[in-house]
This record gives sequence, structure tokens and C-alpha cells, in this order.
Amino acid sequence: MPAHGHHYHGKKELALVSLGALGVVYGDIGTSPLYAMKECLTGEHGAPPTPANVYGVLSLVFWALTSVVVIKYLTFVLRADNKGEGGIQALAALVSGATGRTAGRLAIPILMALFGTGLLYGEGVLTPAISVLSAVEGLNVATDSVEHLVLPITVAILVGLFVVQRFGTHRIGTVFGYVMLLWFISIGVIGATWIVKAPEVLQAVNPVHGARFFAHNGVHGFLLLGSVVLVITGGEALYADMGHFGRTPIRVAWFSVVFPGLLLNYFGQGALFLTSPQGSITNPFFQMVDGPMLYPMVGLATLAAIIASQALISGAFSLTHQAVQLGYAPRVTIVHTSERAEGQIYIPEINYLLMAACLAVVLGFGSSTKLAGAYGVAVTGTMTITSVLYFLVRTKLWHLPVWSSAIMLVVFLGIDLTFFSSTLAKIHHGGWLPLTFGAVVFIILTTWWRGRTELSRIMDQGNLPDAMFLDDPETQVLHRVKGTAVFMTSNPDGIPNVVMHHVKHNQVLHKQVVLLSIRTEGVPFVAGNTSLQVKDLGQGFFRVMARVGFMQSPNVPRLLARCEKHGLVADASTTTYYLGRQSLITTGRARMWRWRKMLFAFLSRNARPPTDFFGLPPNRVVELGLQIEL
Repeated sequence: MPAHGHHYHGKKELALVSLGALGVVYGDIGTSPLYAMKECLTGEHGAPPTPANVYGVLSLVFWALTSVVVIKYLTFVLRADNKGEGGIQALAALVSGATGRTAGRLAIPILMALFGTGLLYGEGVLTPAISVLSAVEGLNVATDSVEHLVLPITVAILVGLFVVQRFGTHRIGTVFGYVMLLWFISIGVIGATWIVKAPEVLQAVNPVHGARFFAHNGVHGFLLLGSVVLVITGGEALYADMGHFGRTPIRVAWFSVVFPGLLLNYFGQGALFLTSPQGSITNPFFQMVDGPMLYPMVGLATLAAIIASQALISGAFSLTHQAVQLGYAPRVTIVHTSERAEGQIYIPEINYLLMAACLAVVLGFGSSTKLAGAYGVAVTGTMTITSVLYFLVRTKLWHLPVWSSAIMLVVFLGIDLTFFSSTLAKIHHGGWLPLTFGAVVFIILTTWWRGRTELSRIMDQGNLPDAMFLDDPETQVLHRVKGTAVFMTSNPDGIPNVVMHHVKHNQVLHKQVVLLSIRTEGVPFVAGNTSLQVKDLGQGFFRVMARVGFMQSPNVPRLLARCEKHGLVADASTTTYYLGRQSLITTGRARMWRWRKMLFAFLSRNARPPTDFFGLPPNRVVELGLQIEL
């Protein structure tokens, strides 16, 4: 059973961390009242807002939140942490050790997680677009004169949000919690004032109303679940952010603030429909707010939407970092924006790709109602994958009874697949967009892994056993120059190709030669005292194996400095780092389709140089060109 987690030494600390969880974890799900009920009861494919339909939709909303967020994620899935980290890639890395990889192939859980990762990127594009656009559309409730400004304002906010990412969020992160606390209190109070006017709306908690809704509406009622799913789209992000806050603050924040605020607001919107003439409600969230409070509410909703978007953008950065470390994505520019928090990173390539995609989505769809048609497909697919991976964790790692885990899997999959199948009708209304985005990301991730596997296999064929190289008379008579040479190699066995390439062309060796391999483990962090292995091969040769977690960034000079206590002393001023730069020719006999070889070669050419990624001093790096036929 999981034993890792966060420990809090007082109520004040727990309260502060829970407040932080409000700002980051619940940004996505916290802004769903802006558009969920509108889509269910006034949207293009919504149900007519009759009293029976209002009760039915509210019943579905209540039980969706309870079954998915409360029972599935908060009660069960949050227990599956990888040394404190959550999220689909951390979960897959946790379970892959039990299922394993076969030679040259990715394990099924890893493949599922990579596709789920692609779907999360799709959600990362849609969430900022729909949440900010929904908030700004509140201006239309106040006045018709600004309708033409809604899109320009939304675009300006999104551009500003992505531009400020390079400065990091650690300076304003503490403000997020207070803003979201005010948001949930405000939407709860507004909802409560309408519930008082129509308290009969509370009877929608009875699941019978949901069952009647399905019975009376048939297929249309089932398809409406594709709109109900909008209320739970933040469930997967909730799990992914567990590593930042711990499961206890996430649960405390949910039950004390988020859940009450959401339910009061949803039921308040239901009461608004019950007490208003049919057809008079077009934007229920903002029509609950009267008079001079409307404009402040639009401002607060916009701030909440920005925070929700920030959480998804930061999540995309973390996903990319994990994928790079685990060998599923090419190297990217990783900028650490905080000296204190290692998880605070900024990746410009991902940032501007997301910005371009978000702006294209906003301008292409034009309204939150149309965007809602594209939303939900990706996140329900990811939730389904999480259920399967959680089942594997219970049976393969925790060794819990298969029968009980199978029952749980059937229940979870029953809910997930029901929601997922209901969203499939949205595909031709825009649901194809996140699915396409997910498929593209999946192809890139698997192609990169496959290409690196084939490249390593080809490179390893040219390796020599240590003893054969060191005992060779030609090696022993080579001139040895002062200083240390560090050769980076992915294979911890044998003398790498780049060393022999260097000897062949330069006919010299440094007095001290370090063969350095870095292995990323399936855990977020590797403790310092277990992360280094140093082996003296003789004749000035050392083999160093450094192990890092998938949430860590390897810094080679620092790793080398820590080798001193193992007997390897390298003066930074006389150390040279040798890297191999491969020029790939795609006409070889590697077991890859030609188009994948071309894609891998393109990704390889555009990957960030290892100098920055490994923290190497640029003026002490020598690159040796190698032509490889893939």
C-alpha cells in the first residue's frame, strides 16, 4: 500500500497548503459553473428548461460530482501516488515496473498513459479558451453594446497570460488561493440567494429525477451527458497536482470550500430556471447577479478563469518535463523560474504552441457555447485510462484481491465509458480537435521513444568491452594530456562509439576519462546518497552511473563534483565534455516505417542541444559528428 505523502505539523500549515490547492488544483473545475448549466439547459443540444428537465440535469450534476470526484478520485485514485507524485505519467511509471517492457516495445500501460498525456494537452488548449471566453461573455448580460469586443478582450487576456509565463508563477501563486477562496464563497452565496426563492430545487439530489430524465428524453437524454461531463473536467488535473500539495489539503479544500460552493451555485442556477419564464434565461450564471454587482462578478470570473488556465499551462510544462526525462520527448528548453521550488518551470516551446492553439480555437469557434461542443471528449478518455491503470496498481503492486479490484474497475469504467460515449456525438461539433491533438502528441512521443531505442541499438553495436579497449597496446601508447574528459553515453556498459571516434581522429586521451551515463528512474526523485555509482576501470578511466527522477533536471557538473567522495576528483577548469552529434540518414534497415524515421530525424534536428539540458559550460564542450544510417 502507498506509504509516501505529505505531513503537516499544524492546522495553520494545513490551512495554507489547502488554500494553495484552491488556487491551482480547483481552478479548472471551479470555473465550470460559468458554462456547464448553460450548455445543459440552453445550449444548442441542451434540454428545454422545463421543471422536470431542471431537476433531472441537477440530479445528474450532483451525482457526477459525487461519483467521479468524491468517490473515484478523492477516495481511491489519490491513494495511488508515485513517491508523492500523481498524474497519469507518474501512475504509468509506477505500474510499468510490475508489467515491464519487452525488448523494443513499450508496455501497454505506458502506451495508454502516453495517449492520455496527448489528450491532456488537448484539454490544455481548450480550458483557457472556454473558461476565459465564458467569463468575458458575462459582459453581454450587462449590455449589448460590447458584444463585438468580447473576442478581442478574450484574445488580449490569453496573449497576456501566455506572455507572462516566462516570469514564473511563484511570486503570484499565493494570491491564487485567496482569489479562488473569494470565488467559491461568492458563487456559493449567489446560488444560496436563489435557492431560498425556490427551495424545492433541492429535491434534485434524489437520483430518481436523473432516472426519470433518461426515461423521458431517451437518446437525447443520454447524449446530454456529454454536457453534464463539463462539471467534472477538472478531476484529472486534481490528481496530477497531488505532488504539489498532498492528498490531505486537496481533500480539505474540496469538502470545506469547493464542493459546497459548486453545489450551491448549480442548484441556484436551477432555481433561477424554475422561477423565470421559459426562454428568458440565456446565461444563467451571470443572470443570477443583479444590478451593480454584475461587473465585479465578471472581473472575478475572469480572474478565476485566468487561474484555471494557469493551472493547465503549468500542468503542460510538468507533463513535458516528465516526458523528456522518461525518454518519450525530445529535449526542450527548461527554465527554472524559482530557486526554491524545483517544480516551477517554464518551457517556451510548449508555451507558444499552446498560445497559438488557444487563439486559433477562440477565433475559430467564436463562443463558449460552440467551444463546449469540443470540450469533454479528451478528459473522459483520460479518466478511462486512469481507471485501468489504477486497477493495475491495486493488483500488480499492492497485491489486493483481484475480485474486489475488478468490481471497482467495472464500476469506474461503467461511469467513465458512459460519459465518454456520450461525448462521441460531439466529435463532428469540434470534439475531433482534442482527439486529433492527442493523436498527434501520441505519435510524436512514441516515435521519439522508438527512434531513440533503434539509435541506441545501432550505436551500441560499435561499443567495445572495457577490457578489450584498455588492454589494447594501441590504447596504452596513446599520448595522455592534462585534465579530465567526460564522455556522455546512454549505455553504461562498454566503451562508447564517441570515445573511439575521438581516439581515431585526435590520437590522444586525457589523463582522466569519465564515462558518464544518466538513467531516469520511474520515481519523481532519487535521493542523493543512492543516485551515484562510481567504478574505477584502471588507467585513469572511471565509469559513473547517475540516477535521477523524472521530476529532476540532471546537472552534470554538479553530479561530477559529488563524485569526489567516491575517489573521482575533476577540476572544473580543466574538464572537457565530449558529446556525439548524430546526423541521421533515413535509408537504413532500422525496424521503423520510413515516415517515422523522417519524423524522428526532424525531431532530433530540432531538439535543444544537450549543453543546456545537462547544465554543461558551453566553453568546455566538444561535439563530435557521427553519421548514422537509421
